[in-house]
Amino acid sequence: MSYTFDPTVLREYDIRGIIGKTLGPDDARAIGRGFGTLIRRDGGSKVAVGYDGRTSSTMLEDALVAGLNASGVDAVRIGMGPTPMLYYAEASSEDVDGGIQITGSHNPPDYNGFKMVFRGRPFFGADILKLGEMAATGDWDEGSGSFESRDIIDEYIMRLLEGISGIDAEALKAMRIGWDAGNGAAGPALELLAAKLPGEHHLLYTEVDGTFPNHHPDPTEEKNLADLKALVAEKKLDFGVAFDGDGDRIGAIDGEGRVIWGDQLLMIYAEDLLDMVPGATIIADVKASRALFDTVKQHGGEPLMWKTGHSLIKSKMKETGSPLAGEMSGHVFFAHEYYGYDDALYAAVRLIAASVRLGKSVTTLRGEMPQMLNTPEMRFQVDESRKFAAIDEVKERLAGTDAQVIAIDGVRVNTADGWWLLRASNTQDVLVARAESDTEAGLERLMGQIDEQLSLSGLERGPQAGH
Repeated sequence: MSYTFDPTVLREYDIRGIIGKTLGPDDARAIGRGFGTLIRRDGGSKVAVGYDGRTSSTMLEDALVAGLNASGVDAVRIGMGPTPMLYYAEASSEDVDGGIQITGSHNPPDYNGFKMVFRGRPFFGADILKLGEMAATGDWDEGSGSFESRDIIDEYIMRLLEGISGIDAEALKAMRIGWDAGNGAAGPALELLAAKLPGEHHLLYTEVDGTFPNHHPDPTEEKNLADLKALVAEKKLDFGVAFDGDGDRIGAIDGEGRVIWGDQLLMIYAEDLLDMVPGATIIADVKASRALFDTVKQHGGEPLMWKTGHSLIKSKMKETGSPLAGEMSGHVFFAHEYYGYDDALYAAVRLIAASVRLGKSVTTLRGEMPQMLNTPEMRFQVDESRKFAAIDEVKERLAGTDAQVIAIDGVRVNTADGWWLLRASNTQDVLVARAESDTEAGLERLMGQIDEQLSLSGLERGPQAGH
């Protein structure tokens, strides 16, 4: 028996599709068959399975478990919760050999997908393509596994709370924080966490609703933080935290309503961590501000710029032994006193801890940051067949100049005005551009250089693409 996936579904970092169009129960069953077979052939026998709050998630979960069982692998069903709770189940359970979370992350409500971890490492890229090859040839083991349900949410919450252990109790009690779960899968876990955290906590939208009736659960879009900003202003709170649909990406605002972007959060975490782990390597993706890399250096750390993509960053952390990494998109990874995966709830706890340990409010920490002028992440549609070719053309043209080019992931060019970036998305038919300068005029010149390179490749910064 063989199976063919829709060609758009198997992606670089995860598996994602539109329910009823490109993704359904048959796909979930085939994923279970392939993943289960790989686990079994690697000497494993048990896989943890979790799911988010989307309306299609339970249907996919049933089919996925059936597929795992049909390949002779047992499933541990942990139920609905944030993706990092699934990662926790895989990392902390001695009898579990892998994990799969059914989640559409921050995509529109009609999407869903799968994020996977295999024997403690990210499962992505060639691993995901392998599932497609195995399905096409029916290369699946046969067996009859079983399943059990395991309630781990309370244990997970207690583990999150270790992030503030040993911290000044009085300072923690004085904290007043706003939270927005965006009706995503982190809601119930957030309610339990906030009930146990010292201080005063005001919660928005913790009821899980896969139609996302209040706003889209993507905290990297400033418009989605409007309700959190209003809450922080009305109650005069210290700061606010928001989560994406599956709780692996964090967004934050300070007490004045200013957004604290992913690289700025990393600046706070880095300052705190480098006091405890002097000289540590701290990783950020190519979209991050120069101010972050400078901050890491100023505090005695080793900044390392790396490719965008949560699976790529996690792999680089393991390779380098880095205790902390992050992306502009709000994925933050703590290996220091944690497991090295992206967990927005744990990142929120560590933000509280950093503020107390550094003896400064989050608003003060945000206010002390260099006032760089940067563009948001600009994403524009480019035909799939052209996106990587266009980046190669830019590289070739710049190779003959004295431009300072960093070609880790796309093209990041340093100039006297600052820097600009062009890279191809691994998950969509878009190019991503970003620029940063100290001055408005400098930023305009950098944008001019981006437009010039696009024009030379027959492209333009046309209609902006969504996530």
